[in-house]
Amino acid sequence: MQNISLEKWTSNKELISWVQENIKLCTPSNVHLCDGSEEEYNDLCKQMAKENRLVFLDSKKRPGSILFHSHPDDVARVEESTFICSEKKEDAGPTNNWKDPALMKKHLKELFSGCMKGRTMYVIPFSMGPIGSDLSLTGVEITDSAYVVVNMKIMTRMGEKALRFLEKKKSFIPCMHSVGVPLNDEDTDDIWPCNPDKRCIVHFPEERSIYSFGSGYGGNALLGKKCLALRIASAIGKKEGWLAEHMLILKITNPQGEKKYFAAAFPSACGKTNMAMLSPSIPGWKIECIGDDIAWMHFKDGILYAINPEAGFFGVAPGTSSKTNDNAMQTISKNTIFTNVALTEDKDVWWEGMSEATPKVSLNWLGKKWDLESKEKAAHPNSRFTSPANQCPMISDDWEKIEGVPISAIIFGGRRDDVIPLVLESFSWQHGTFLGSSVSSQMTAAAKGNIGKLRHDPFAMLPFCGYNMGDYFAHWLNISKGKDDKKLPKIFFVNWFRKNDKGEFIWPGFSENIRVLKWMFQRIDNEVLADRTAIGLLPNIEDLDIEGLDIDNATLKSLFSVDVKSWLKEKEELENYFAIFEDRLPNEIKEELENLKTRLDMIKCEYSSKE
Repeated sequence: MQNISLEKWTSNKELISWVQENIKLCTPSNVHLCDGSEEEYNDLCKQMAKENRLVFLDSKKRPGSILFHSHPDDVARVEESTFICSEKKEDAGPTNNWKDPALMKKHLKELFSGCMKGRTMYVIPFSMGPIGSDLSLTGVEITDSAYVVVNMKIMTRMGEKALRFLEKKKSFIPCMHSVGVPLNDEDTDDIWPCNPDKRCIVHFPEERSIYSFGSGYGGNALLGKKCLALRIASAIGKKEGWLAEHMLILKITNPQGEKKYFAAAFPSACGKTNMAMLSPSIPGWKIECIGDDIAWMHFKDGILYAINPEAGFFGVAPGTSSKTNDNAMQTISKNTIFTNVALTEDKDVWWEGMSEATPKVSLNWLGKKWDLESKEKAAHPNSRFTSPANQCPMISDDWEKIEGVPISAIIFGGRRDDVIPLVLESFSWQHGTFLGSSVSSQMTAAAKGNIGKLRHDPFAMLPFCGYNMGDYFAHWLNISKGKDDKKLPKIFFVNWFRKNDKGEFIWPGFSENIRVLKWMFQRIDNEVLADRTAIGLLPNIEDLDIEGLDIDNATLKSLFSVDVKSWLKEKEELENYFAIFEDRLPNEIKEELENLKTRLDMIKCEYSSKE
C-alpha cells in the first residue's frame, strides 16, 4: 500500500485515528484522500471507463455525462436490510428493523475485516448543507467504490473545503461503506461489484455513525443522503429541537411580486422532483427550486426556516420528459451521472416516458441488446440521474442561504386512487400533524416491494426516521408549543392521483398544480375562504383558478367529494395502524382520530335523517 500522510491532510486527531483504524481493519491496497477537485473526478471517470464500468456519452449531445449499469439485484433501497441500532429496541420503534448494537458491531467487524483487499479505499470529507452554515453537518465517508466518490462530488459539498470546515467544527459523522467484494490477485472484478447476500445498512443514532455493506447503489451507498441527512439527522433534530424531513422546498412568487416558501413531503417517486421544478401554467406566477428531496428546518424568532442540505439532484428518470418536467430535462443536459437507463446507438440516454417515439436503443439497463420486441423495460423503473443543483434553470438565488428560508406552508401527499381529495387544509398544527401521520401511498419502484400496494408512510418518512415514529409524532407536536400560531406554517394535504370510475386521472397535474398552490398561497393570508368539512378545510370551487383548464364542475366536485363510508373505513384502518406504536402514540393523535370519527358520524346522522 502507498504511504499516506494523514497528518498533512488534516489536523483532526479523531479523524486521523478513525481512518487509520479502518485501514487496518479493511486492508485496502491503496488509500486515496479525496480533495473534491474536477481533476480528481475526471481521473476517476477515465479509470472506470478503462475498466468498462461506465460509458462516456456523446460530448455534443450530453457533454460531461456518463452512464453506469448496476447489478440486477442492486437497484433500489433495501429497507429489509436497513437497521436502526439504538441502545434500546423500543427507541427504534415498530417501523424500523433493530438489532442489539453490541451484536451488530461484532457482525460489522466481521464483515469489514479485509473487505477492501485488492481495492482502493477512498476517504471523502463532505458537508451536508452550505459550508459555513451553523445548520450544516459534516461527515466523512470511507468507501471502496469510485462510483460513490463521483456521485458524492455532485450530491454534497465534498473535498478540501469540507475538510477545512470539519476542522473548525471538530466533530464529524463517520460513514463506513464497502461493496463487500475483496479481491485476490487472480480475481477478475465485476463491472458492478456488490454482495447482496450480506447486504446491510446500519445506523447508530446515539453514536451518530453509519455503516453500509454489500450495496453500491443510491441511498444504500451515498451515505450523506438518506442515511445521514434523514435517519441520523432526524435523531439529532429530536435531541436538539429541529426537524430533518423528506421534503422539497420551493419558492413561489405571485404576479404582484410577493414571495413565499413551501415545503412538501411525498413518498419517493410520487412527484416531488416534478413539483420542485414546476413550470406554472398560470401567467405571472413563478416557481423557483430550493431543493427537491430533503429539508432541515429550525425555528428562529418563532418562524420556521429551512435549508436544503444537498448539493445535487438524485432523481427518478422514467417518466421525466420535456412535457412532464422540462426544467429537469434542462438540468440533466450536461455534467450528469445516469444509472440504469438505456443507451442509444448514438451514445445518448433514454428511458420510458422520455419521448413519444422510441429511439434506436443499443443497450438496456442490464447492458444487454434491446429492441421494441424485447420483453423487459429499456430502463429500470428506479433508474436515476445525478446532477448538480446549480445547473437547474429555475434554481433560486436563495438555495444556499446559510440561514435558510422562512416556510409559510407545509404540504403532505401520497398516491391514492380515491378517498383523499385534491387538496385540504388542516384545522391546526395538531390536526396537520395528524394528517402527516396518516399519509399512505401506493408503492413505487423506489423501494423493493409490491408495486401498487397501499402502505402507510407517515410524513413520507417511514424508511427514513431514525427513531421510534411514535416519538417522531410527539416531536412534531412538541416543537410547536410556545410558538405564535400566526407564525406557524399552514399545513395542507394533496392528492394529484385521484381517478374516476374508468381508472383515469381526474386532475391533469404537473404544471397545472400551480392552481392548487395558488389557492394555498391565498389561504396563508386569508385572501380566500374555505369550507369546513369533517376531514379539513376544502376550497370553495369558485376560488380555485381553472381559467383555461378543460375541466367541468362535475369533475371538480368529484375531486373534492368526501365519502363518509370510505372515510370511516380510513379512520378504522388508521386506528389499526397506529396501534403498533402502543404507548408511544401521542394522546393528541388519538384525540384527532376521535374528532374525525365524531365529525363523520354527525354527517352520517344528517344523511340518515334526510333519508
